[in-house]
Amino acid sequence: MRRIGSTTTRRTTAAASAVLGLALGATACGGTTEAASGGELSGQTVTVAGVWTGSEQKNFKKVLDAFSEKTGAKTVFVPSGDNVSTFVGSKIEGGNAPDVVMVPQVGVLQQFAKEGWLEPLSDKTAKTATAGLAPVWKNYGTVDKTYYGLYFKAAHKSTVWYSPEAFTQAGVSAPKTYEDLLKTGRTLADSGRPAFSVAGEDGWTLTDWFENIYLSQAGPEKYDQLARHELKWTDESVVAALTTLGELFKDDQLVAGGAKAALQTDFPSSVEQVFGPEPKAGMVYEGDFVGGIAKDEFGRKLGEDAAFFPFPAVGGGEAPVVSGGDAAVVLKDGKNSKAGMKLLEFLATPEAAEIWAGAGGFLSPNKDVSLDAYGDETTRSTAESLVAAGDSVRFDMSDQAPAAFGGTKGAGEWKLLQDFLRDPSDPKATAAKLEAAAAKAYGN
Repeated sequence: MRRIGSTTTRRTTAAASAVLGLALGATACGGTTEAASGGELSGQTVTVAGVWTGSEQKNFKKVLDAFSEKTGAKTVFVPSGDNVSTFVGSKIEGGNAPDVVMVPQVGVLQQFAKEGWLEPLSDKTAKTATAGLAPVWKNYGTVDKTYYGLYFKAAHKSTVWYSPEAFTQAGVSAPKTYEDLLKTGRTLADSGRPAFSVAGEDGWTLTDWFENIYLSQAGPEKYDQLARHELKWTDESVVAALTTLGELFKDDQLVAGGAKAALQTDFPSSVEQVFGPEPKAGMVYEGDFVGGIAKDEFGRKLGEDAAFFPFPAVGGGEAPVVSGGDAAVVLKDGKNSKAGMKLLEFLATPEAAEIWAGAGGFLSPNKDVSLDAYGDETTRSTAESLVAAGDSVRFDMSDQAPAAFGGTKGAGEWKLLQDFLRDPSDPKATAAKLEAAAAKAYGN
C-alpha cells in the first residue's frame, strides 16, 4: 500500500490499487489526453496530479478523456508519488504547480487550505456536490467554513471478505454481530482453516480493525472526538475497544499462524492467504479493494469465489461504516486554475463517476450515480451500502491524524498496535502509550 515508507500518504482504495498494480507488475507514468477540436476550453491544458498508478491511473484517464471531449481542453496527469504534500509544496515553490490535485487524506487537505494554496469550489461545483453527496462528505472537504475539496472517489472500509467454499465446508454463514464473527471464526478453525489472515506487518490494517470496532462500540460522537484528539486515548471507551480487539489478537484459532505469523504478513499476502492457490485462512478484513485483488490477481469471481459481509455490529452498537477517499482540489498557483475548476464541475456530476464505475475499481459517494453503472453485483452492493450510510459514514481516523501519529511506519499508532498484536494482555498500558504518542503529534 502507498502508506508504506511515507509519512503523508494513506490506505484508501487508491493505495490498495497501488499494491495491486505492483503485484501485477504494472508500471505507471504520466500521460496526456488530447483534446477534441472546438469546445469552450479549446487550446487550454489542465494538469492533474494524484497518487494513482496502474489500473487506477488508466481508468481515471478515461474520465479525463470525457472531459476533453466535452470541453476541448487537453489534460495531463502527473503522478505525485506517495507524499502528496511534499510533491505539491515543491511544485508550488518551483513555479510549476498543477491545476488540480487529487488529495487522499483529510489532514493534507486541511494543511493545503491553511497554507493558502487552495481555491474555494465554484458555486456551480459546490451546488452540484451538495445535491449529490451526504453532508458528511462536504464537511470533510471544508476548512474554516470554506468548501475546498470535492470527494470524487471513496473506499468502503467496513467489509469482511471470505471464501464461500470455506464457509460451506464449515457449515457457517455471514455473522451479524461481532460476537458471532468470533464464533464463526472458531467454527472455521475447527473445520481445518484458521479464521483470519491478519496483515500485521502493515500497521495501517490494524488501525482499520480498531476504527471499525471503536466506531460501532463507542459511537460516532466519541469517534469524532478521538479523531480530533478532544478525547484522550486513555478514555475507558478506547480501553474497551482495545479489549475487544485483544480477544481476536490473542486467539490462535482466529489469527492464522498466531501473532508471530501475522506480524510477518503484509497486506497483499493476507489477501493471497484467503484467495490464493493455497488458502491458509477463511477470511480477511479490509476495504472493498480486497475484491479487486481477489478478482484480478487470483482469478476469483466476485459473489461466487470471493464474497463479503458488512463489518458486524459490536457490543450492541450500530454496524460501522468507515470510509476513505480522494478529494479534488484546485491550486491557486496552477497555470490554469480556471480550467481546473471546470474539471471539478465535471467531476461533481454523476456522468464523470459513472465512467470510472463502469471501468471497475471505483466507488462513488455520490447518491445520484446509478448503481447500474457498476460492473458486478458485489461492487453494486458495496456502493449501495456506502451511499445508504449517509451521514453515519466516518472517515478513516488515522487519515485524519497528524502523520507522525496515524501514518508513519514503525511509529505512532501503527507501531503501538503492532506491539499490541504481539502482546494484547494489557489494553490499559497500550492506551496510555497511544495517548502519549497522540499528545506529542497533535501538540496538545
